[in-house]
Amino acid sequence: MIILDDPDDERYAAFRLNERGLASRADKRDDAGAGLFLAEGDLVVERALDAGCVPVAGLVDRNRPPSIAERLDCPVYAAGEQVRQAVTRLGMPQRIVALFERPARPSARDLLTQSKRVVVLEGIDNPANVGAIVRNAVGLGWDALVLDHTSADPLSRRALRAAMGTIFALPHARTTALAGDVAAAVDTEFLALTPDPQAAVIADVRRSGPVGLLVGSERDGLSNTMLERGTPVRIPMADGVDSLNAAAATAIACYALRR
Repeated sequence: MIILDDPDDERYAAFRLNERGLASRADKRDDAGAGLFLAEGDLVVERALDAGCVPVAGLVDRNRPPSIAERLDCPVYAAGEQVRQAVTRLGMPQRIVALFERPARPSARDLLTQSKRVVVLEGIDNPANVGAIVRNAVGLGWDALVLDHTSADPLSRRALRAAMGTIFALPHARTTALAGDVAAAVDTEFLALTPDPQAAVIADVRRSGPVGLLVGSERDGLSNTMLERGTPVRIPMADGVDSLNAAAATAIACYALRR
């Protein structure tokens, strides 16, 4: 470890970058892997390492460095809480944060045509919701995640925190042609979540073969184009309530369709 008590030291420059600085819009659309992501906390760092992600630099608590830091094959800087707080801009800095290269990922069309149970997101722009959806999908045994280009990045700091690093156990892809990629998965039965009272109750749906769950934004729901790509299904709600948070609705739907 390298003791580094000056928060303005140039070696901390990458840790001070915001999301756009770590990965540009073009980086996030690059299936080959481009840009960086920041993992916060020993569990997220451990899961990133276990998944084969390549570390670039680490920052740890100089007084209580976590044991996972020994696995980082890269420069590891150590500092007190105030320095780490200034560098990371976190009110309560984790004992370890680490920068990693963004890994390569499969194409959306490959995931949609090869997965037995895939969650498909359109317009989910809240990274905390995306992270929670990732954790739901992994915990309930789903195979993959596909997002349109307007949805939040699963490797963003907030999404990774909400998912507790489980994204590394869930193959995911991003696409600028979601409707076309879904249409190409002709062997998959897609179910479109909607508050429409005329839609089938999701618990009553019986299906065989691969299934895809289409989930839209909390404000507008799925676009008409995406609704046409699947069979509308709903979660019954109490009187006066039309829908749930996108992450909560996805959890219920993933559980209802798990078999």
